[in-house]
Amino acid sequence: MARSPGSTGPTLAVIAREAGVSVPTASKVVNGREDVAPDTRRRVSEVLDRLGYVRKPRPETPRPPALVDLVVQSLDGAWSGAVLHGVEAAAHDAGLEVVVSAGLPRLRDGRPERGWLDKLCARGSSGVLFHLAELTPTQYAWLDEHRVPFVLIDPGPVPPPGVPSVGAADWQGGVSATEHLLGLGHRRIAVIGGYRQKVCSGARVAGFRSAMAAAGLRVPPAYVRYGDFREAGAYQRMTELLTLPEPPTAVFVCSDPMALGAYRALRERGLRVPEDVSVVGFDDLPQARWTTPALTTVRQPLSEMAATALRTLLRLRAGEVPEGMRTELSTRLIVRSSTAPPARTSS
Repeated sequence: MARSPGSTGPTLAVIAREAGVSVPTASKVVNGREDVAPDTRRRVSEVLDRLGYVRKPRPETPRPPALVDLVVQSLDGAWSGAVLHGVEAAAHDAGLEVVVSAGLPRLRDGRPERGWLDKLCARGSSGVLFHLAELTPTQYAWLDEHRVPFVLIDPGPVPPPGVPSVGAADWQGGVSATEHLLGLGHRRIAVIGGYRQKVCSGARVAGFRSAMAAAGLRVPPAYVRYGDFREAGAYQRMTELLTLPEPPTAVFVCSDPMALGAYRALRERGLRVPEDVSVVGFDDLPQARWTTPALTTVRQPLSEMAATALRTLLRLRAGEVPEGMRTELSTRLIVRSSTAPPARTSS
């Protein structure tokens, strides 16, 4: 007569006969089912104990995975891909799963949707990482009210005091890019920044100005232009620079996609990179290597920034207070083929 899998001693049939119940009823008691009358459960349990029936251990219910939320501005583009890769790698090391959202759903008054909070709380998220976020005061208050730990990755505007963020050493990157062009002999150097209000854009332009001042060079106001971190905006700004009475011989463009816009403006006017105009970008995205000529650029460690942000979030979750609210990771100039000495000495 067959025994219950994993059991020793008497069979379920023997247990059922001794207790005066059916085999299915005895099986329900053995497996801890609730749909058995109390008196019947008592009789079967007494027989199990008397005959020494050894029950198979019940498997533990697996715990749901620990989660962390990542909110990115968009799922398109190499920026988001690099950030997601960094977060996923660090989350794997920490035994976490990542829930990705493309933008934070908002109500008309700017508050996050209640449904997003409900889902966040229901899944027991360890906290939120915001990439390129521009959170409003209402949203900061909302996160604080619900005690949701969060960290900003490469924030847009300067975050309020006490808000942790991770970014790149943008100012030093601007200095490195400009010093490289100065070292090649350029003196008429322009800069195309991104959005004026963004922390990273302002720091990169400030680094450019600092390096020019250290070289004893005045920067004409017309040599400082701002785009929107997109190719089309930089195309327009580069076109404007080329119409100046003394156009620059080199330009520091504060993102790689904008540098490609500058390339297009130069190419359409029959100018060559770097023979006629040298170009330096910022990011070191994959297209910097693939474009022709390969782009000299400042590498910002996007994946490392994301991983650092996750580790900071976990420390906050554990109740630790970071030594500083702003963490900056080093940038590095990557020299390729888009920069060369000027064709003629600039005045």
